[in-house]
Amino acid sequence: MQNELFLFNTLTRKKEKFEPLNKDHVGMYVCGPTVYGDPHLGHAKSYVSFDMVYRWLMYLGYHVRYVQNITDVGHLTDDADSGEDKIEKQSKLQSMEPMEVVEHYMRNYFRDMDRLNVLRPNISPRPSCHIPEQIESIERLIEKGIAYEVNGSVYFDVKKYNDRYHDYGQLSGRKIEDLMEGAASRQLEGQAEKRNSFDFALWKKADPTHLMRWKSPWGEGYPGWHIECTVMSQKYLGETFDIHGGGNENMFPHHECEIAQGEALTDKAFAKYWLHNNMVTVNGQKMGKSLGNSIYLHELFSGNNELLDKAFSPMTVRFFILQSHYRSTLDFSNEALHSAEKGYKRLMSAKRMLAGLEIPKNNKISPDEDLNQRVYELSAACYRSMNDDFNTAQVLASLFELSNIINSLGHGQIELAAIKEETLKTLRDTFHVFTEEVLGLIDEEDSGDSQGALPGLVEVLIKLRKEAREKRDFATSDKIRDELKALGVILKDEKDGTTTWTYA
Repeated sequence: MQNELFLFNTLTRKKEKFEPLNKDHVGMYVCGPTVYGDPHLGHAKSYVSFDMVYRWLMYLGYHVRYVQNITDVGHLTDDADSGEDKIEKQSKLQSMEPMEVVEHYMRNYFRDMDRLNVLRPNISPRPSCHIPEQIESIERLIEKGIAYEVNGSVYFDVKKYNDRYHDYGQLSGRKIEDLMEGAASRQLEGQAEKRNSFDFALWKKADPTHLMRWKSPWGEGYPGWHIECTVMSQKYLGETFDIHGGGNENMFPHHECEIAQGEALTDKAFAKYWLHNNMVTVNGQKMGKSLGNSIYLHELFSGNNELLDKAFSPMTVRFFILQSHYRSTLDFSNEALHSAEKGYKRLMSAKRMLAGLEIPKNNKISPDEDLNQRVYELSAACYRSMNDDFNTAQVLASLFELSNIINSLGHGQIELAAIKEETLKTLRDTFHVFTEEVLGLIDEEDSGDSQGALPGLVEVLIKLRKEAREKRDFATSDKIRDELKALGVILKDEKDGTTTWTYA
């Protein structure tokens, strides 16, 4: 059943047979979050998608080294070479040390990914811990004549890269002529000191007020966003590795710059396959913190967002994401989440029913050959769909058809004797492999970890606390607040008299 894996390579814009550089080992790097705020649904779309890729590769028998960075410095507010550092800006807003901001939101990121059953990467490197390696790489680029220093900053010479290697823009399809025209129409910080307007920063000189800074051969400063991922991916996966993943929004300039730096450093191809997940939209517009339309994951789990009409459990959210292909957009709506909730519960209900099916002994009814063959076909379809560029939408469609068969067997609409023992085993194996191992869907009802009920329980306690306060029973009120906090639920009394809550 496990046919060859084909994946869509953004670099070549076509599906290709997956052939790892080393027969049994796969190196995969995925651009992780910049931790200056809580993770939102857009983050979940990306990291659930690559979690599914990671799970399938391991199921196929590969030893996978999965590296996903945590960006803690150098990512500026306009995603290029100008603006404030995102971490530093947040540290000023919250009156916290930059690394205090990083630690807080990094913990929240892993907390919410854990709840979505996203497996932890093998390595989660941080740029601030790899400053020496980045400085060394920048020095090598200067020595090769592909980078230059101006007034304490270092820039990558895109034109020289083009002359020596190949066109900058191969991944995104951008042309250097178009970049020249676009840069000419904008006046950005640091443009005047660049040789070419489209050159990008490898190291930025820190101004006197900049909090995060390190000593370097060019003076005190901090690394550019792009050099971080090039250096860390090559450090842990080698000069050329198998898979580089990330969101579509990072294709240009971030991933384009990574390729240029990596190839200029080694004179070798950087990554063999490039995978990009598409975005989450709200009414057709990209979801993102900068656009002010983000729905944070803790809000999805609690229902505390004006765009939500109720709380949705982590597994409902995971199912919602997996219903669409990773390269397709995912449009948010309450209706879509309600539909996902029903679909998830239906799948888990069928799985529980499947566990209780037993074929009667010594029955005199002949097996239904067409029915048994249909089970094998649908099971095989699940494997084919995953091997066809990780098509989870098609996998779920096949699982729902199998669910119909399970329900018919469980409710007596089809005699249990009509199915063979080996067919029933195939049915059970298929459900186990694809719901748990590959799609990572936990049965919240069986696990006793359903977050769907939690918001309602919290609201009941908030109501009881309000009643206690109205009776001036502050001891009970404080006890409810403190015990909820100990369980990871933070209450906040608003000025209008209402009480909201979030996860710690």
